[in-house]
Amino acid sequence: MDLIILVVLIGIVVFFFKQFSSFVYFVMIADIFLRLMHGIAGLLKIVEFTNFVNKYIPASVPGIINTYSTGIFNTLLILGYIILVSIFEFYTIRIFFKKR
Repeated sequence: MDLIILVVLIGIVVFFFKQFSSFVYFVMIADIFLRLMHGIAGLLKIVEFTNFVNKYIPASVPGIINTYSTGIFNTLLILGYIILVSIFEFYTIRIFFKKR
């Protein structure tokens, strides 16, 4: 179910914004949100919240990829994710130096 939600949201972002940078930013925002939720659950130690996060929220985008794919397809998707992270870093560094 989490894969379907992620794919639909990516489709919506691509449909409305129609820029590659929007796609990159959305994937990174989704990944940061998922990691943040698991980090908060680990810090708060509220049993109900932690159980909810662990049961219904995937740990990260690579976690979703690893859950639903195997073999060479998994390797290609993870490589694509690494390329997206690199592009995101490029965008972020470029913005950082423009603000100077």
